[in-house]
Amino acid sequence: MQTLQTSDEAEAGLKALGFTELEARLYCTLLQAGPSTGYRLAKLCGKAPPNVYQALGQLTQKGVVLVEEGEPSAYRAAAPSEVLAALEAGFERARVKADGALQSLARPQDDDRIYQIGEPGQVIERARAMLASAREIVLFDLFPAPLDALREDLARCAARGVTVAGLIYGDSAGIEGVIQRRATAEARVASDWPGHQLTLVVDGREHLVALMAEGLAGVHRALWSDSAYLSCLQHSGLSAEIRLTGQDRSSSDPLANLSLFASAPAGLAALTRRTLPEMKQ
Repeated sequence: MQTLQTSDEAEAGLKALGFTELEARLYCTLLQAGPSTGYRLAKLCGKAPPNVYQALGQLTQKGVVLVEEGEPSAYRAAAPSEVLAALEAGFERARVKADGALQSLARPQDDDRIYQIGEPGQVIERARAMLASAREIVLFDLFPAPLDALREDLARCAARGVTVAGLIYGDSAGIEGVIQRRATAEARVASDWPGHQLTLVVDGREHLVALMAEGLAGVHRALWSDSAYLSCLQHSGLSAEIRLTGQDRSSSDPLANLSLFASAPAGLAALTRRTLPEMKQ
């Protein structure tokens, strides 16, 4: 039972890498049975010999299967490590070629709209692309999980001479070249805020705001826009919050209670109480 299950998983993995169902079956069969003739493989797989020989020919061309000279020919599976290494190298060549072709088609698409993002991996990749394109200034507000995911990208950005500054939470370690301020009332923010926050503004030309589930396992809400107007507003608000964070403000200061958690408006109360049933988990 274990062997059958393992074989099924192996075949599924090969199909995910571009093998046809028959190619995956033949390769796994050869791994288990050892060198075999095409006729024997047809019997083991329960497939018509002509189809088996055609698939073996394709596997041979790919270097996945080795063929013995002689009559009848015997086929042998190449080592899995060799096969996977060749597949990886082939994918990388195809990726580079596709990237060049796609980049040549790409045109500036600033359209002043707001787009939703539904997958946590896509949120992080969008953030990384934004940081890679930054030229002047990056502002952020990052909970520990998204901060850890973007730590190296932020460091590379700062190393290029870009001003990088933002709010952090908890015991997050510093990042060389990045200006970090520990968020005001961070304990309350971490406990009351309904998810892991990611806010990123790049060069006042694009911004990303996302609320993600525990362990970045899902997206509650994520929005990205290259609207210069909205991005400049995000930049203005976030820069003020970063600058004011950590300052000693007296209770007599009429501006001391304007922050979101200090003033606790009705919208915050509604947000922290809600279960977000309409959002993706």
